[in-house]
Amino acid sequence: MWKQLSTQADWRSAVEIAILAVMLYYGYRFFRATRGARILTGLLMLLMGLTLVAQLLELEVINSLIQSFSVFFALGLVVIFQPELRRVLAELGSHRFFSFNGNDEASVDQLIEAMTQLSHQRVGALFALQRGIDLQPYAQTGVAIDAKLSSELIATIFHPKTALHDGGVVIEQGRMIAAGCVFPVSQKEINDRSIGLRHRAGIGITEETDALALVVSEETGALSLCHQGKLEHNLEPEALKERLQEILLFKTETNDESNQGQAAEIRSAA
Repeated sequence: MWKQLSTQADWRSAVEIAILAVMLYYGYRFFRATRGARILTGLLMLLMGLTLVAQLLELEVINSLIQSFSVFFALGLVVIFQPELRRVLAELGSHRFFSFNGNDEASVDQLIEAMTQLSHQRVGALFALQRGIDLQPYAQTGVAIDAKLSSELIATIFHPKTALHDGGVVIEQGRMIAAGCVFPVSQKEINDRSIGLRHRAGIGITEETDALALVVSEETGALSLCHQGKLEHNLEPEALKERLQEILLFKTETNDESNQGQAAEIRSAA
């Protein structure tokens, strides 16, 4: 009986260690590239140093103070890592079982066409495609337009001499619901100096929500995709379209049939 209890205890300990290891790994992945990571490292080093000194020298007052302030330390971490925690919860809520995507392929074709034209003209642009999480709070920072997505309207909005060209456009179910919107700017450390404020805003909206952000660089004309706080930079129009199809999961049967046809041709040639 004691042997059976010992086996059960070992099994539970192994499960607890595995769960903690997974939590630490994903926590490290989420927080490693943020400014808060340096703050956390500094606080942990200070706390560990004070605890070690207090234990070695048996400083009871410092020990009691550390124990008393542990709750405040935990609350401080929540405040420091508020953007990262919101991102984690947003990604959990954006699971395919809980999210709905109303963007169709025709709308994406129009969007890619408009971005390509803006890229050739070196005109900057920023778009946020709504998915499961409502972007209405960000849409309210701009001007409501509620218009069908078209390349002509996009070119007009982002023309350098218009009043709305500096902000972002929120797209919901193939319609442009607002323009000139203000998106949260990511505080993630990026060493590439070609990544400007427009790209950081695209990364920021994907950190706060499950939206997709598309960016046209004003300096280079490069097309970029932001997804889950990550930037895919300098994409070709076809590659950008493929990535959108992959993420939004609306590949048409026509594409599947053409792929099957190409595969059949390859097999026959072989």
